[in-house]
Amino acid sequence: MISFDSTLEKYENNLWNYHLKVPQDIIVNIKKKKITRFMCSLNEGAKFHASLIPAGEGIYFIKINKELRLRHKLKIGDSVAVLIEKDESKYGMPLPEEMEELLLHDPEGDRLFHQLTPGKQRSLLYLIVKIKSKEKRLEKSFIILEHLKEQKGSLDFKILNQDFKNKKGIIN
Repeated sequence: MISFDSTLEKYENNLWNYHLKVPQDIIVNIKKKKITRFMCSLNEGAKFHASLIPAGEGIYFIKINKELRLRHKLKIGDSVAVLIEKDESKYGMPLPEEMEELLLHDPEGDRLFHQLTPGKQRSLLYLIVKIKSKEKRLEKSFIILEHLKEQKGSLDFKILNQDFKNKKGIIN
């Protein structure tokens, strides 16, 4: 495990906005241990999946989304105790049980999903994980696998978003 203290900051005109800068000695340690994805906890709270995001010029940070800020009651300038450990999970995030079940019963969908890069797999899983309803997670999982089959293994987010709109309510 690696621990350090950081301060919640915000980039004004940047996609990442809220973040915690990672000290240079910690970056060296993480890279030496060849950690690319990790489990992170803030102020001894629940763990979440994360990775280093490069900001350029050797500076790296951990993105902190709104949900994490609210859960930990963080505001810009707050000091945060950060604990990280290597993420040993297969996808770098949880595999929703609905997607797992579909992958087990759909060999073609499973093959196409696993031909995607790990980053694209994570992006698709994130689209499912963030949904609270089991039925909606199942529906989104089904649409994703159907999209991959229709696109012959290619992932086109623009078309996929259209598929989500057009095929809404497909599973009842």
